[in-house]
Amino acid sequence: MENWQGDVTAKVRAPRNRTLTLSEAEKTVYQTRLLRLNSPAAIETILNQTICQNLLEVVEYLPGQFVDLLFLDPPYNLSKSFNGRSFSPMPLAEYETWLESWLSPLVKTLKPTASIYICGDWQSAAAIQRVAEKYFVVRNRITWEREKGRGAQTNWKNASEDIWFCTMSKQYTFNVEAVKLRRQVIAPYTENGQPKDWEQSEAGRFRLTHPSNLWTDLTVPFWSMPENTDHPTQKPEKLLAKIILASSHPGDVVFDPFLGSGTTSVVAKKLGRRYVGIEIDELYCCLAEKRLELAEKDKSIQGYADGVFWERNTLNEQKYRG
Repeated sequence: MENWQGDVTAKVRAPRNRTLTLSEAEKTVYQTRLLRLNSPAAIETILNQTICQNLLEVVEYLPGQFVDLLFLDPPYNLSKSFNGRSFSPMPLAEYETWLESWLSPLVKTLKPTASIYICGDWQSAAAIQRVAEKYFVVRNRITWEREKGRGAQTNWKNASEDIWFCTMSKQYTFNVEAVKLRRQVIAPYTENGQPKDWEQSEAGRFRLTHPSNLWTDLTVPFWSMPENTDHPTQKPEKLLAKIILASSHPGDVVFDPFLGSGTTSVVAKKLGRRYVGIEIDELYCCLAEKRLELAEKDKSIQGYADGVFWERNTLNEQKYRG
């Protein structure tokens, strides 16, 4: 990644490339919308806002118990550059200490009924598990297929990431009916001549299935998708839609303290939730603001239509692609 004036916004792109970029005029406009805190803030001040600051600098100013759903996608313990800011791997014990340094002060922001989702990979799994168990009830670990990536010559290709699902207590939200997956039926069994647990449509035979902790229906954003940005670790809108629909209600507050280019806030807005996002990089904050503006007119989420999630590359899903 390059700096503000670098290739991240100035690179030449193919005519069909739909990656979201910013003009200089847009940057100027969106910069004025960013929030910066220097004293304790009321919930009304930060709701539906993008805070452009270092999380550790701003966490003391956040109100208490305002969050219904906390989504955490911190830098993984890998070498990665975020628009000129580099993150370098550290010994696992040090990574665990770093995780706890910002997670511990965030606990005060959570309602007693809040849910928490923590993203990571297999190399940092032990550290995440230990820190999560210290503060939350760990309920599951989701593994999702990240189908992009290069092959490996001397190891298995790394094609998955994990998300820890935690709650603050035994009282929490989980809307199972909102996150069922529509799967194509391979063996269309019938009972008395009628479909058994499946339905016939113009697109084919499908059944609704309960969501599991193995997600193979996601597409990592790429150049032909209108949600794509130049952020190097952008999560799919569909991934956030699953989490937000499962673990919150309309009007609830969704909080992402590592907002990146804004996916969590954008999906929360599309699904009728309120949001708060914190991101240290001003360029990514401006991209988030642009995406939030676009979401006012287009609330579609690729792979989610008619109230259900569709398998990747199924015929009916194609109709809803931007």
